[in-house]
Amino acid sequence: MTAPAAHTIGPVQAVRHGLVLAGRSITKIRKTPASLLDVTLQPIMFLLLFVYLFGGAIAGSSDEYLQMLLPGLMVQNIAFASLGTGMALSTDISKGVFDRFRAMPIARSAPLVGAVLGDVVRFVVTLAVLITFAVVLGFRVQTDPVRFLIAVALMILFGLCLCWVSVFVGMLVKSPQAVPGTLTAFILPLTFGSNVFVPADTLPGWLRVWVDVNPVTHLTTAARGLLLGGEWAGNAAIAFVWGLGIVAVFFPLALRAYRRRVG
Repeated sequence: MTAPAAHTIGPVQAVRHGLVLAGRSITKIRKTPASLLDVTLQPIMFLLLFVYLFGGAIAGSSDEYLQMLLPGLMVQNIAFASLGTGMALSTDISKGVFDRFRAMPIARSAPLVGAVLGDVVRFVVTLAVLITFAVVLGFRVQTDPVRFLIAVALMILFGLCLCWVSVFVGMLVKSPQAVPGTLTAFILPLTFGSNVFVPADTLPGWLRVWVDVNPVTHLTTAARGLLLGGEWAGNAAIAFVWGLGIVAVFFPLALRAYRRRVG
């Protein structure tokens, strides 16, 4: 039976379809836990490398640097975790999974929305691993559980926004293996060109211009305020607006690329 046109499906139905396919993504993760290796091993490697290689030079001691670094490293790992969305979608398309979706009476956006929402599991796992290991090394939250949860929620929301960049690239790049490399070229300037690893006021002027407008900088500053104490609301609002802007640009671009890719 031919699927009805996408415009005949209402917003409520489209959301429901997306949630159902998000359940499919979560089931795939549950049945293939090896797919979480990148979001479990990478946070530990980054934490150990940066804390013990650069902690003494940047902050005077690895313990002090750990306190400053962890909130930013949480943001960075969320950004890298979003890479998996585009690769998973590209892999599904190359295996013909989307041919079946196209024949089903579901919203055209549902497979994409489902893949993005399903990645919440990846975000929770990478943050849980990173925070647990950091606590073992000596990190301590200096505020309260409510602010801690707000910080985690902000990072997950920002990660979901970045997923639409990943989806867009996954629809454009023909080979699934090419997706991570293409997205890394976008993620590296976003995360390393920020205040995640060093204070922004130590950077040269030309780089400081980018750092000051970078959404990762604002999210990291907000996370430090939420976890270590200090002002956070203003930077959180700026990061949130950035996230909305990313979705506003890349969600329609991803849908257009998807229609061209699968017909």
